[in-house]
Order: sequence, then structure tokens, then C-alpha cells
Amino acid sequence: MAEMKSQIESGEPPEGMPSSEFLILHDPDAEQSLAIVIFENEDDYRKGDEILDAMPASDTPGQRTSVTKYNVAHRMSM
Repeated sequence: MAEMKSQIESGEPPEGMPSSEFLILHDPDAEQSLAIVIFENEDDYRKGDEILDAMPASDTPGQRTSVTKYNVAHRMSM
């Protein structure tokens, strides 16, 4: 996880990637992570998905195993 965090923080977003919010949830016991990308609108989602899907595996930390799209039903910061 430390290596993944370092790679993400030291790198630039992929060219053309729309502004977004990026969260990584990590389960150290299972040695698994879940990346969540929140886009502002449908067009940004399509463009971001296209860019992320086209990235070579060697350019991304971890392994992209699936993509599922959800709509944000409610969002609150505390």
C-alpha cells in the first residue's frame, strides 16, 4: 500500500483525465484495495473510464479486476 500511495502521489494524472475525486480503500489483512473515482458528470465518467481502461498494466499500481458504475445517491462531509 505504501508503494501504491507513493506512485499515486508522485505522478501526474493521465493526460486528458477529467478532474475527479479519488479514494482508495485498503484491507491489509486481505491484501486488497478498492479504488473509487468520483466524476462530476456522465461525460467526465465516459472520458475517465476510456483513459483508465486504455492504460497499460505496467503504468498502474495493482491490478484492475472489474469496473462497476454507481450513482452518488447522497454525499456528506462531517
